[in-house]
Amino acid sequence: MTAYAELCVTSNFTFLTGASHPEELVKRATELGLKAVAITDRNSVAGVVRAFSALKELARVACEAGQGADMPRLIPGARLVLTDSAVEWVALPTDLAAWSRLTRLLSLGKRRAEKGSCYIGLADLEEWGRGMILIALPPDPLEGVGFTEDLRRIASRFTGQCFLGAAPVYDGQDQERLDRLAELSQSIGLPKVAVGNVLMHRSNRRPLADVLTCIREGCTIDAIGDRRLANGEHRLKSGDELARIFHRYPAALRRTVEIADRCVFRMDQLKYQYPDEARDGEPAQTRLERLAREGLVWRYPGGAPPKIVSRVEKELLLIAEVEYAPYFLTVHDIVSFARSRGILCQGRGSAANSVVCYLLGITEVPPESITLIFERFISKERGEPPDIDVDFEHERREEVIQWIYERYTRERAGLTAVVIHFRSRAAIREVGKVMGLSQDVVARLSGQIWGWSSSAPGEDRLRDAGLNPEDRRVALAVRLIGEIIGFPRHLSQHVGGFVITHGRLDELCPIENAAMEDRTVIEWDKDDIDALGLLKVDILALGMLTAIRKAFSLIVDHQQQELTLANVPPEDRQVYDMLCKADAIGVFQVESRAQLNFLPRMQPRKFYDLVCEVAIVRPGPIQGGMVHPFINRRQGREKVEDLGPAMMEVLGRTYGVPLFQEQAMQIAVVAAGFSPSEADRLRRSLATFKRMGTIGGFRDRFVGGMLERGYDADFAARCFAQIEGFGSYGFPESHAASFARLVYVSAWLKRHHQAIFTCALLNAQPMGFYAPAQLVRDARDHGVEVRPVSVNHSVWDCTIEPRADGSLALRLGFRQVKGMREEDAVWIAAARGNGYPDVESVWRRAGVWPDALDRLAEADGFAGLGLSRRDALWQARALKAPKPLPLFGMDGEGGAEPVVDLPRMTLGQEVIEDYLSLRLSLRAHPMEILRPGLPESLPAERLSVAKGRVVLTGLVITRQRPGTASGVVFLTLEDETGTANVVVWRKVYEAFRPAVVAGRLLRVTGRIERDGQVVHLIAERIEDLSARLSTIGHQLRIGAETERAGETVRPTRTSGRARHPREQAKKLFPSRDFH
Repeated sequence: MTAYAELCVTSNFTFLTGASHPEELVKRATELGLKAVAITDRNSVAGVVRAFSALKELARVACEAGQGADMPRLIPGARLVLTDSAVEWVALPTDLAAWSRLTRLLSLGKRRAEKGSCYIGLADLEEWGRGMILIALPPDPLEGVGFTEDLRRIASRFTGQCFLGAAPVYDGQDQERLDRLAELSQSIGLPKVAVGNVLMHRSNRRPLADVLTCIREGCTIDAIGDRRLANGEHRLKSGDELARIFHRYPAALRRTVEIADRCVFRMDQLKYQYPDEARDGEPAQTRLERLAREGLVWRYPGGAPPKIVSRVEKELLLIAEVEYAPYFLTVHDIVSFARSRGILCQGRGSAANSVVCYLLGITEVPPESITLIFERFISKERGEPPDIDVDFEHERREEVIQWIYERYTRERAGLTAVVIHFRSRAAIREVGKVMGLSQDVVARLSGQIWGWSSSAPGEDRLRDAGLNPEDRRVALAVRLIGEIIGFPRHLSQHVGGFVITHGRLDELCPIENAAMEDRTVIEWDKDDIDALGLLKVDILALGMLTAIRKAFSLIVDHQQQELTLANVPPEDRQVYDMLCKADAIGVFQVESRAQLNFLPRMQPRKFYDLVCEVAIVRPGPIQGGMVHPFINRRQGREKVEDLGPAMMEVLGRTYGVPLFQEQAMQIAVVAAGFSPSEADRLRRSLATFKRMGTIGGFRDRFVGGMLERGYDADFAARCFAQIEGFGSYGFPESHAASFARLVYVSAWLKRHHQAIFTCALLNAQPMGFYAPAQLVRDARDHGVEVRPVSVNHSVWDCTIEPRADGSLALRLGFRQVKGMREEDAVWIAAARGNGYPDVESVWRRAGVWPDALDRLAEADGFAGLGLSRRDALWQARALKAPKPLPLFGMDGEGGAEPVVDLPRMTLGQEVIEDYLSLRLSLRAHPMEILRPGLPESLPAERLSVAKGRVVLTGLVITRQRPGTASGVVFLTLEDETGTANVVVWRKVYEAFRPAVVAGRLLRVTGRIERDGQVVHLIAERIEDLSARLSTIGHQLRIGAETERAGETVRPTRTSGRARHPREQAKKLFPSRDFH
């Protein structure tokens, strides 16, 4: 076999160009027996870590199989496309210093360009190219040689580093082309080297490569012309195949291996130093120990328990050994800054396993309330950095992010990237457009995709969209949609994962500008960071923290009580009574339909029950089939099986059922014979195993290990299924405890301060599971008076107003008015004085535009002045009218305009206008108006006593289609009496799919099913009555009343754009959908 190293490979991280994943490329390079493979994306190194991880995994599998196969070496590099030269350069760093220069060069080009672009010139390459192998990729030499000066310029600057790349084009002229390149090589003195200019791992990706070209160029496949690949030869090839093409130039092939041998840099050499964090001459470890001792005093004023003191000593010793003190101090300083600005924050994740984090004020969960496994957080054997996630108020997190940039500078701190992939809907739109499908067909097809689907449309979906699945072009389009799903589309920014370094971050990885102003992002995502063992601090946003902080402020203002996350009264029986009745709308984490259904079965009575509640409705326990055994054993309907002392120590508190990540890992150790580091590697590497298709070996070893130790085969399979679930999204117990703390605090606020809690939730929108309409309804159901938006009483935020009886009322703020600007609201409140007597006075005194007065009038904000909606709108519009022409004098005709008597609006019209401008109505529910025309429909409040088959009609307020529910859809319908849970099984969903996906008003026929307090309606038939919502504004005609001949009912104003009843319904009554 001819030795060959492929030095020019474009992966799909050269977005819309490369037609194969990095993982596919290295796997194919292994199969072909290549000596090395260089991933060289256009002005980017975004794909190299994926290739590095995949190669590591392939080596591990080969080693375990006893094959010991020769793996190709990975050469990380980049293809430099210059702004001032037609020659492109493959840059391959030979050592760590050269890698740092490459990443700084790329950072330089990216920081001076907008997101997604890179401006590098010849002068930049001359300045930063030392230590790199530079392979020139000139334009086709058969079409001209106006580029030789650029080649000479770089060759003279980097003697011995530069080569001339010779890439076949496979157009029948390659021998002539190679001869011309040989002449060029001789004249300039650049040795010639063979490169494949690879775009795909196999030739069957050629059609996809053409589709990517069309998307990039904005054309259809029929108009692609000579931009189409002439053949599928831009694939990875073996040395023997290349030897046939370069049979007259064997040295060009041999040189590839020589260059590969010179490139000794490997990705695992990237080690970086965390910021020192010493202060005023006090070393980091000493400072950490001092802060921990101070924490013992303020966390335990009466003296810390001996167990906690010994835990602290043990943790500090381990932190000193692995030298992670600076990392803890960085997070402590970030949290201290937030607290100094009054920003609420709380650490979560595995950090809550650490007593030191609790003493530093990073986490709020008392260590004695959960099972602490510090090794889950930091392990000497694992040799990997800890991961501390801190949640901040979502409205004020940007202050924290900018402080980090300010403190560490943009050369030392950057957000990690997130790779945005093609999902079903985007794939259908883009590929459909390229394949020439009409816009309406593409819209119909993509409109049927619901949520984050990652599969191509099936034959039924195609027929629904009016397409013939047997048609050749349609079949090809579907195949291409399936192939492009999962391809990277572009890089975005992580929600808050920061990498911070002691030296320059841009010497590790390129830094580029984010789309958001004042943000910079590195090119790698969190999986890449984990694979390289780089430390990351997660600065995350949580809407509930914003709501809690605002609630605490309102309690100070109206109840004179100072509350913090730490001093909310614990273990309040009334709070647990409320949760047991599933009265939890607005409560953090337990307000979803699944959680509301689970609460009455769970019957939480103490904090640890909430920890279990938070963790159990998750992919891990659900996929592992753990939910039913847990609840049956908790309710005493099933005996807790004795699994032996070792397993019961792990699973005793959760009735012998693994709910948490820590438990799943401990089972791998005590029951399946894994070492602790192997168990943790299994958890961390699941995503890679799935991508590479190598998870089977782990499953066999895990299940086999449990069977050898006498465990039941079914139980072993369920345990592994749960670990697989945790690979997608797992909850450590410590993380669940941090969230449970917020569950309890928000539930306490709801139970004891409902008006304040709802006010805070409304002021923290958008967040949570329910829209403002449902939050307001829930508050009114709990006896809270909700007052409308008023020009004389409202400010931007919703506010609390005292009532005569000593209780509190909630006043809606201007923020609820659609289209209202905060700036206008501030001016209106500031100029209010003793109140506005009319519409014109608001305009004159507040100086706002008449458009703002329109918005207020549409929201009925002048009702407090005795003006109806129409009267106020009339007055507001008059302010926009042009001045009258001076045709008549003041004493002549036209001096006084007659008073206009505007007809009063019906209740239905008022409700429509309320929803249009406020997205909610305090007057009536739409179903109250439609009820006379739906005599067969049962009110939702009567479901609790209903039996058998019933009909229910209501607005869809939420839809859920969990990935763990095998295609089942959960709907929440609301009418004027309450809400109802509807379960739509897969077959029914398929039969009534358009109604389930898009309907806003549904009539559901089904049967009642009860489980304790929980009542479900199991759907059998679903009708979309959304069109009726557009009739709410009409005069109701019940019984014998009919339209008079020649008269038509005029539809009410719904929107300037949406005219189809379904579109009107979508705009007026939007649902919140979760997939």
